[in-house]
Amino acid sequence: MKHNVNLAIQVLPLQKSTEEAYAIIDKVIAAIAGSGMKYLVCPFETVIEGPYDQIIKLLGDIQMLCFDNGAESLLINMKLHTSKTRDMAIDDKIGKYR
Repeated sequence: MKHNVNLAIQVLPLQKSTEEAYAIIDKVIAAIAGSGMKYLVCPFETVIEGPYDQIIKLLGDIQMLCFDNGAESLLINMKLHTSKTRDMAIDDKIGKYR
């Protein structure tokens, strides 16, 4: 795919205390920030904007990061917005509210 996509992702480490889960989630957000792709942290999910292949690679990296930091099981909720004719952009969705 040649156009940017938007991925909304919610990572839920299961069977962890709230503190342990938040520590893992903080590492996930740091990895997203370090990816160089545009992102927006929201209360229930984080939205990422970038090339499809990079987003999918980041998704795999996020899973391994969680497992490497103590997660035994994950629930990952995702919403993918893609188009065959144009880039998807976070600002197109929420720019007028900023």
